[in-house]
Amino acid sequence: MEINNLETLASFIQKTRKAQHLTQADVAAACGVGVRYIVDLEKGKETCQIGKAIKIINMLGIKLDVE
Repeated sequence: MEINNLETLASFIQKTRKAQHLTQADVAAACGVGVRYIVDLEKGKETCQIGKAIKIINMLGIKLDVE
């Protein structure tokens, strides 16, 4: 899957979380972030910190390849 904008990444994160039957609170607790951060990330908020986003992506088992 090619992700070339924040909205696509946000949607993919949300779909992956839901496919794993995890709530936003589950992901927040597992990653040490607030639920508000998860909400903002899944909405594609541009000011979300990349370090936290990568932590969540890894927790969900999403693999990112960069070319």
